[in-house]
Amino acid sequence: MSSDSDVTRADVSRETGSTGGTGPADVSRETGPTRTTGPAGVSRETGPDGDAGWPDWEKRFRAPRVGLPDWAEDAPDRALFVSNATGTYELYAWDRATGAQRQATDRPNGTTDGTLSPDGEWIWWFSDTDGDEFGTWVRQPFAGGPDEPATPGLEPSYPAGLAIGRDGTAVVGRSTDEDGSTVHVVRPDGSAPTVIYRHRESAGVGDLSRDGRLVAVEHTEHGDAMHSALRVLSLDGATVAELDDSKGGTEELGLEVLGFAPVAGDTRLLVGHQRRGRWEPMVWDVATGSEQELAIELPGDVSAEWYPDGSALLVAHSFEARSELWRYDLAARELVRVDTPPGSVSGATARPDGTVEYQWSSAAEPSVVRSTAGGVVLDPPGFRAPGSVAVEDVWVEGPGGRVHALAQRPTGHGDGPFPTVFEIHGGPAWHDSDAFAATPAAWLDHGFAVVRVNYRGSTGYGRAWTDALKHRIGLIELEDIAAVREWAVSCGLADPARLVLSGGSWGGYLTLLGLGTQPGNWAVGLAAVPVADYVTAYHDEMEALKSLDRTLFGGTPEEVPERFEVSSPLTYVDAVKAPVHIAAGVNDPRCPIRQIDTYVDRLAARGAEHEVYRYDAGHGSLVVEERIKQVRMELEFALKHLPPHPAA
Repeated sequence: MSSDSDVTRADVSRETGSTGGTGPADVSRETGPTRTTGPAGVSRETGPDGDAGWPDWEKRFRAPRVGLPDWAEDAPDRALFVSNATGTYELYAWDRATGAQRQATDRPNGTTDGTLSPDGEWIWWFSDTDGDEFGTWVRQPFAGGPDEPATPGLEPSYPAGLAIGRDGTAVVGRSTDEDGSTVHVVRPDGSAPTVIYRHRESAGVGDLSRDGRLVAVEHTEHGDAMHSALRVLSLDGATVAELDDSKGGTEELGLEVLGFAPVAGDTRLLVGHQRRGRWEPMVWDVATGSEQELAIELPGDVSAEWYPDGSALLVAHSFEARSELWRYDLAARELVRVDTPPGSVSGATARPDGTVEYQWSSAAEPSVVRSTAGGVVLDPPGFRAPGSVAVEDVWVEGPGGRVHALAQRPTGHGDGPFPTVFEIHGGPAWHDSDAFAATPAAWLDHGFAVVRVNYRGSTGYGRAWTDALKHRIGLIELEDIAAVREWAVSCGLADPARLVLSGGSWGGYLTLLGLGTQPGNWAVGLAAVPVADYVTAYHDEMEALKSLDRTLFGGTPEEVPERFEVSSPLTYVDAVKAPVHIAAGVNDPRCPIRQIDTYVDRLAARGAEHEVYRYDAGHGSLVVEERIKQVRMELEFALKHLPPHPAA
């Protein structure tokens, strides 16, 4: 949580992410809601654990789960969380004082983007159409009641941040193809919204000060969408302070808003910076301009948020695919570990009583929301997801340095070599971690080994690793994947004749590009919501992603056509030998459907083995049966087209 409100940053990755901060990470790809009906919607008799006798891989998607509860800053007993209890991820209100819970949203394709007003009286949620991410904010009373427009006078847009003040004033970030990025102030008196910021490049609302006088904006006016600068504005649009580590776009150094201090009249802003080659926090006083460096000497990336009294920071430390929590006392400059089990913390928040609540999992153990006070904070009803296989750390020398990968071996299927799935993460500014994920576990249950590669472009390994992609997009990542593939084959883990390249979003893009540029390396390809024809994708995608692509490629398709050509899967489609399965959302604004159709038409024209599944949603699905259906299709496609085991 931020200091004064739940806020959002402009999401310029291709990976689906929550804009309200209440949803679990990557719900479109790795998680799925639960219901007590079978895949076709036919009721089943449930077993003693309520699991209806489903195979373990389906249970992992269907098992009830919850996200980390978000709480109202002036009414901490009022909370909002995401759950899959109905079969679709939706928002739930929770009165912690009474224990009462109720479902706040109910839409066919789910809802994960929401927040509470500081007083806890209102639930705000973003209303789009069938996953197209284009819509408006609406609100409803915490205790229940009809939804109403939360930002009257604002037309639909892509969301680019939201901050809600204690007097009901809202600062709303918007992005449209026509206007670029705008920030609006919406007053509770019903007056017309006012624009306090406008620019063609991507920008978003970072946070609102506790007294509601200052708003921090992240922007990329300098043209580098990967490295934001900061501007602090008053609510009349006047500039109060600026911080730009990129020096007008001449340095590849970014900043991010982590939140204003949660103290009335306090002008300190917690900021993430990259000055020492990684993400780490500092405190910037926007009134005096002073910058307080913090004595946090931990390897890897570091983020932080305020404790509610402003005296300390809750530090989130990510290193080599694991994460942990620390408490940093600002006065004593002392760092004390917050005990969490080995694995990954996907979210954490410090409560007013000083306790910390966090969502934790590992590759072997499903997600749970715990408290440092002891015990489980919020335990969903029903059966718990079956566990899976622990990951092994792999380090491979690649052309750009040591590549970290996570490998999992199936149990009960002999010693190998195994048919192996290279499950490639999206983003590209993302990383695979030692966290529970239902899709890799499904492959393991079917006798496959799973390898996940944190290629150049991944987060968590320093700024140089993340920024290494520019101008050779896709090809650099595939060099790292190829190096790990060679390791997997040479050590006897992977059968070179039965290798599957698979991924969603940016991972789907790398899958199609890899099938065309490394046709001898892969026996089957599985691409979900991919970039397939990069030029067409650029012209059809949401405006924020155009900014990202201009940064990655160094220009538009018209300005640097050779770079787009060499990095587009369409360029190599006629070299694809492996059967390929593609899943695409018809309302996807990140990887639009038209460019996928172009690629598929080229496959069909030469009679290449392929299947295409189009579904009525956006960049992934929040509906469990839809997600299970897609994973089942991928499993069946791979098993159908992979050659049999030599011993069979």
